[in-house]
Amino acid sequence: MQLIQENPDLSAYLAADEVLDHRHPLVREAAARLAEKAADSYVYAQAAYEYVRDAIPHSADSGDLRVTWRASDVLDRGTGICHAKARALAALLRAEDIPAALCYQRLAHDAGSGYCVHGLVAVRFHGAWHRQDCRGNKPGVDARFSLSGERLAFEPDLKSNEVDYPVLYAAPHPAVLAALKNAPDRPHLWENLPDAL
Repeated sequence: MQLIQENPDLSAYLAADEVLDHRHPLVREAAARLAEKAADSYVYAQAAYEYVRDAIPHSADSGDLRVTWRASDVLDRGTGICHAKARALAALLRAEDIPAALCYQRLAHDAGSGYCVHGLVAVRFHGAWHRQDCRGNKPGVDARFSLSGERLAFEPDLKSNEVDYPVLYAAPHPAVLAALKNAPDRPHLWENLPDAL
């Protein structure tokens, strides 16, 4: 699949905003801690990915009802769904001047009814974008950081109308962001996540 930058200006994928708040002290501290042990930007990117994937539980897996939507909140509270975790990873990458984009898939809903939009990150190395899925592993899910072929949590079943969206967003998609910001808890969010973009 050919990935498409929503914004042709690469600097947009390094920007900070209220969601990807990589200038926040919590994000800066986490980035500095990870960078301290990294020999180069590739090692740092993998370490940031593994930190978000493994140290911050997916709230549905852990049973946490809280909803986080800002990168610094994900790091502070230590929880989030795929979209929140993707934002935390994007902020950590951008904190170290590594271009990061948000991207999406349309997958069958966990509840077994309908579809929902799943959040990913794309990282730019060697002049190309590479999608990563930091949702967190569990039985049946074995996502890994990779620049040589995708190792995502889920592969869309095109026959079932699941979709890989090719657009790389510099900021969260407005429909996804609104669902997270307006959700009082995760069960409400589960019922109100967009089912398509």
